[in-house]
Amino acid sequence: MRRSLVTLVVAGTTLVAGCGVAGSTDTSAGAAATSAEVTAVRLGVIPLVDVAPVYLAQQQGIFTEHGLEVEAFLAQGGAAIVPAVVNGEAQFGFSNVTSLLQAEARGVPLGLVAPGAGPTGDVQADYAYIEVLDGGPVQTAADLAGRRVAINSINNISDTVVRESVRLAGGDPATIDFVEIPFPDMAAAVSTGQVDAAFLVEPFTSVGLAQGLRAVSAPYSEVHPDLTVAGYFTSDQYAAENPDVVRRFADAMRAAHAYAQANPDAVREVLGEYTSIPPAVAAQLTLPDFQPAINRDSVARLLELGEQDGIIEGDVRVEDVLASED
Repeated sequence: MRRSLVTLVVAGTTLVAGCGVAGSTDTSAGAAATSAEVTAVRLGVIPLVDVAPVYLAQQQGIFTEHGLEVEAFLAQGGAAIVPAVVNGEAQFGFSNVTSLLQAEARGVPLGLVAPGAGPTGDVQADYAYIEVLDGGPVQTAADLAGRRVAINSINNISDTVVRESVRLAGGDPATIDFVEIPFPDMAAAVSTGQVDAAFLVEPFTSVGLAQGLRAVSAPYSEVHPDLTVAGYFTSDQYAAENPDVVRRFADAMRAAHAYAQANPDAVREVLGEYTSIPPAVAAQLTLPDFQPAINRDSVARLLELGEQDGIIEGDVRVEDVLASED
């Protein structure tokens, strides 16, 4: 299915009306743009810790160094971001990988051009956990079989990784009753018995633990220690028509990720610019890994699990959602 997305990124890299690039550009990876004019683009993001590098890139002049003026706008999820990118209201967007695989399966031509955040790879110190009542009947992920588990979006990446976590622990995920609940309401839902467990990401994992919940599983790290959970994407059409802009955006995001990874205090501080996370909570939460590259094997793993669980249907290949290197 994959039509060439053109040579957008260097080997190894994973939701706005397009502007052409004026002048010449230094095409070496990570180099500052030399265009006489700056290209303005719009980028749809979600108010999560994961997208902190976008705001750091604005703050630190990283986008400017790559000849870009990036307007980031907030949306609650891909349901608003994907259409904006497809119809040209935005050039780039942020989404989890499973959503992009599902879009590809439906014939929506999108491609990942830069990595997003991923787990720490340490199940004892991760940013995403399944949490339960401390002292309750659920002791391991295997005990979730037959129980009610809160996730933020049904038939997406959350239930896929939760199911696999249960399998890995020796349980049967087929009998899990998933309940769709917004992240901010999950800890209370567990505490009051509305659900037996919840799959939370920061800052809500820290909130849940502070309220007496207990972590029993770190699904992202268990599925793949270098799981590319999400990433920045564009439409195939925009990539084909604006390869230089896409390359510069990808270079800028990798530079922003490197800065975020090396400056965790800056990440914690910038959260106040686009989220309502209190500074005291930001100071304590576990940060994700701001990946330097898209992990292709982990994308393949999410595709395999999505097909196994019946939430990705159709003829989809990993290459269908990754930028071509030829």
